[in-house]
Amino acid sequence: MEFMNLFSKRREHDQLEQQRRRLYRIAYSWCHDGSLAEDLVQETLIRALERASQLRDPERLPAWLAAILANCWRDHLRRLKPTDDIAELEESLFDDEAHSPERSAECNQLVKRVRDEIAALPVGQRQVLTLVDLEEFSYADVAGILEIPVGTVMSRLCRARQALKGRLQAARERAAAPALRSVK
Repeated sequence: MEFMNLFSKRREHDQLEQQRRRLYRIAYSWCHDGSLAEDLVQETLIRALERASQLRDPERLPAWLAAILANCWRDHLRRLKPTDDIAELEESLFDDEAHSPERSAECNQLVKRVRDEIAALPVGQRQVLTLVDLEEFSYADVAGILEIPVGTVMSRLCRARQALKGRLQAARERAAAPALRSVK
């Protein structure tokens, strides 16, 4: 009996840790500040524990926590100057040990370029792009999390993808252009 209680507690701890890591990735992608992301996650978990009775369907825990995180993020933005625009893409998914040093350098440059271009997107587009494309939430879940209509989610996502595609193509063209010209 004691073993089963320990096993159950361990499993709950593992699930909570998995959600904490996911919340951190989302928060970091929005604010690009590790300390702020940790603070947002901590505030999210505190609010979630205080309101645990409001969670009706345990299957919806990730979306419910993300909605609380979005509210914490909005609260933080309200305290900032309206012109502050901070965000970043989630941590690199590349395993450096699986690549040669040259390949790792190329991957790191690509990740940095993508991060920079995503950081240049407006906050609303960045949030939707992060939640749909990186965290794989449904449009309906994102609409609930950000408290916006589903149509707005779809239009922001479309604009974000188009802008990101254009920015990355322009960066690729700049990188492919010869740095030196022959002079006659």
